Amino acid sequence: MSEKLKSSQVPGVSRRGFLKGLGVSGVATGLLTGTETPTEAAERGSPIKGPGEIPITLQINGKKHQLSVEPRVTLLDALRNRLDLTGSKKVCDRGTCGACTVIVDGQPVYSCSMLAVEAEGRAITTIEGLGTAENMNPVQKAFVKHDAQQCGFCTPGFVVACTAFLKTNPNPTLEDARTGLGGNLCRCGTYAGIMDAVLDAAKMTKGGA
Repeated sequence: MSEKLKSSQVPGVSRRGFLKGLGVSGVATGLLTGTETPTEAAERGSPIKGPGEIPITLQINGKKHQLSVEPRVTLLDALRNRLDLTGSKKVCDRGTCGACTVIVDGQPVYSCSMLAVEAEGRAITTIEGLGTAENMNPVQKAFVKHDAQQCGFCTPGFVVACTAFLKTNPNPTLEDARTGLGGNLCRCGTYAGIMDAVLDAAKMTKGGA
């Protein structure tokens, strides 16, 4: 897994703080590089995308999907509105709650805070790619076993985040789980069941299961 993801588990650094740090650095980079005009970009041969729709190909759950989107469309909106992959929930739409979490190149990402064009050429996994009702992955089984959900809006994001978390933390402690999943919120307050589920899923996945 990426070293970037591992850095989010450094003591005292929550996943939420790590992801917010990425957002701040991205804005700063944009401010530094965003002064180039379209004319200047064209003069140096850099392709200009937009403002209309442009064709892109997204690799999602092992399959390639071709679609056309405006450059401003987020990955979340592309998944839900263009590809009918509605498992990722649009709740806060500002990178705070984690309900829209997907895995991009092995890292948990808020899909509401990533543009669809940024995700082109990268491996994307959504909740639909983790399992089905007939063939659930260990995290999904543990969520059912420990009743780790109520209204269900946060559940897909938590399941995706837990799956990514266990890839790099196969033997987590309770504190590890609390820190590693700090970027997701449950408004129903089912945190006790969620923590039990992720620790139980860790036991189920030992040995590569």
